[in-house]
This record gives sequence, structure tokens and C-alpha cells, in this order.
Amino acid sequence: MDQAGRQHNSFAVTHRLVLSIAVPMTLGFVTTPLLGLTGTAVVGRTGSAEALAGLAIAAVLFDLIYAGFGFVRASTTALTAQALGRGDKTEQQAVFYRSFLLSLCLGIVILALSPLILTTGVALMGATGPVAEATSTYFAIRVLGAPLTLGNFTLLGSVLGMGRGSVGLALQILLNGVNIVMSIWLGLWLDFGIAGVAWGTLTGEAVAFIAGLTYMLFAFRGTLRPKLATVLSREKLKALFAINRDIMIRSLALVAAFTLQTRVGTLFGPELLAANALLMNFFLIASFFLDGMANAAEQITGRAIGARFRPGFERAIKLTAIWSFGLAAACALFFLLLGGTLIDVMTTSEPVRAMARDFLPWAALTALTGALAFQMDGVFIGATWSREMRNMMLLALAGYCAALALFASMLGNHGLWLALNIFLALRGLTLAAILPRKLAQTFAASQ
Repeated sequence: MDQAGRQHNSFAVTHRLVLSIAVPMTLGFVTTPLLGLTGTAVVGRTGSAEALAGLAIAAVLFDLIYAGFGFVRASTTALTAQALGRGDKTEQQAVFYRSFLLSLCLGIVILALSPLILTTGVALMGATGPVAEATSTYFAIRVLGAPLTLGNFTLLGSVLGMGRGSVGLALQILLNGVNIVMSIWLGLWLDFGIAGVAWGTLTGEAVAFIAGLTYMLFAFRGTLRPKLATVLSREKLKALFAINRDIMIRSLALVAAFTLQTRVGTLFGPELLAANALLMNFFLIASFFLDGMANAAEQITGRAIGARFRPGFERAIKLTAIWSFGLAAACALFFLLLGGTLIDVMTTSEPVRAMARDFLPWAALTALTGALAFQMDGVFIGATWSREMRNMMLLALAGYCAALALFASMLGNHGLWLALNIFLALRGLTLAAILPRKLAQTFAASQ
């Protein structure tokens, strides 16, 4: 591409641009835990411990299912942003329709496999009797929304890829808000209990799906529609599946790491396990902010790739790094100063409180060791360097397993937290190490 072409596709990468994407998505992420709290509170008010246990098991099953399909949102954001950078409005639509069809197909597959998923999940969780019945009730209703849930992943990915973070926030608030209101109304006021919570969740997904689809069709109005052959292009579908496959493997490796963290923690006794679970909430809080910044990195670097605009790509890395580490430092300081108070709020068990305080510095450190990992994930997803991201995640997972084997036996729970911080640091450092090479390869044609 000549200099004139590059100039035509250039754009200003500013702190305001970064925050216009990161802040709305952070706010959207922060509202998500309210869903779990609402569902738990509604079912808890029924007085049935079995129903509460069933809800917890079903929620874990859906977390596992949808965590594995998070690639739909990520790949849609990256490919849409790249099309935006090229100024190709037709391809933006094609990316949306391509990912949307994939989402609906995957949702239908989940529906078809739902009896097997439920049976296997209940068996693995050891649920029996009333607990298993409650799990089945919730699961059977909520799984009906699988195509809607994955469709919402695509819708969110599209608006983020277009740089419309405020729309993404609006969709998240709509989904979560309707979910909360309907769960309370159906579960408590109409006394449907756990079934009411499930129907409330399904209603929230449906309303957000309709609203998001309406918005996208309106946004595409007046733009040349892609031909069906373009949407179903074998080359484009092959590239989409490759990206999604790599991100899915990366996500499953991440789930495996945190599952292993919990599994090893069980060896230290129930009180330490409880303390660790409590402290992981601090990492979760930090991740809301770091994920928001990762979303900004995805959109801006993806757009820069499409525009063949290396200065914009490099500035996006610089600005998102500044904000990621700044937010991480603020989170770490907040946890160190007020973590003890938060611990007291979350548990009344004095032994658990004491243990949690002992390991609080390790939990606070995760914000800093995870900052580069989140940011680099955003950069590599936006650039669709998915194979390298997958490989570095697997390398970091191998390092994590080695650190666990070495330090957990030597240092006990301190070793467990040390290994987790090593894992987070490895994720970021391995990606940062290969970033210069990928930059040189990708932008070689525009030098």
C-alpha cells in the first residue's frame, strides 16, 4: 500500500479513544456478578438448601459451557475491527453474518447435546435426589437460550469491533437488568423459585438478542449487503474456524489452570480452600478493569491491522499498557489497604479471616502480574495472531504446572499463590517476547 493509501486509513489513537471502549465494557463486566447474587438471593429466600445447591451446580455447568465458546465474541471483534480499518463496510456485515450463523449453529448443537451434558454434569458433581432435580429444572429451562446467548456474543463482538463501546454497555445493562428484574418477579413474587430464576435469565437473553439484532440491522442500513457466497466463502470460514479453534484451546487451558489451582488447594484443608476462594475474588475484581482495557486493545489494534497503520498499532500498545499497569497498581494498593475489611465482610469465620489475611499480598500481586497478560491477549486477538497466543498459553500452562510441582510441595499455600503469579506473568511475558517479530512480519508489506 502506498503512502497515500496508508494516510487515508490512518486514525488518531488517543487516551480518549482507549477509554471510550474500555470504560463502558468495564462497567458492563461489573454488572455481571449481580446476576449470580440475585439468583442466589431469590432461591435462598425459598428456604430450600437443595434448590440453592442445584442452582450452584447448574451455574457452574453453564459457566464451563459458555467459557469454551467465548471465542465467538473475541474473533468477531477482531475481524470486524480489521474490516473497519480497511474501510470495508460490506465485509463488516459479512463478518457479522458469518459469526452470527456460526453462533446459532453452535447454540443448536448445545441444545441437541443438552441431555448428555446435564447427565454427565450432575454425575460429575455428585448431585443426587432433590439437588439433582433442582439442577435439572434450572438447566432444562436456561439451555433453551443457548442460541440466544451465543448470538449475543456475536452481537457484542460486532459493536465492540465497530468501536461502539457505549452500545456494548447498553446491551449488557439491558441483558443483566431484565434478567435481574424478571428473576425477582418470577422467582419471588410469582413463587416459581428456581424455575423462575431460569426463565428470568432466558428472558434477559431474548430481550438483549432482539435489541442487539435490531441495532445491527439498523447500523447496516444503506450499506451494500454482502452476497451469500461472500458470507459463506470457504476461505473466510476456514480462517474464522482457525481463529476460533485457537482461542478456544487458549480458553480451555486457562480454565484448566484455575481448576488445577482449586484442586491443589483442596490438599491444604477446607479452611485454606475457603480462604483461597475468597481471595480469588480480588483477582476477579481486578480482571474487570483489565478485561475492559484488553477489549480496547482488541479493537484498536485490529483496526490498525486492517488499516496497515503501524504507528496506530504501536501507540495502542503503549496507551493500553499505561492504563493496564496503572489500573493494576491501583487495584493492588486498594486490596492491600482495604483487603482486610473486605475479607471481614465476605466471611464471619475467624480462622478463614486470619488465613486470608496471611495470603492477601499474593492475591493483590495478581493484578500486577496479570496486567501484561490481559493486555497482550487483547493485542494478539485484535491482530488475529491466534496461533501464537494459543502456543504461548500452552507454554505458560506448562511453566505453571512445573511451578506448582516445585513450590506447592516446598512452600505449601504460599507456593500455590507463587505458582499462580508465575503463570500470569508467563502469559504476558511470552507474548511480549514474540511481539516485535510479529509486528515486523505483519507490517512488512507497508514499510
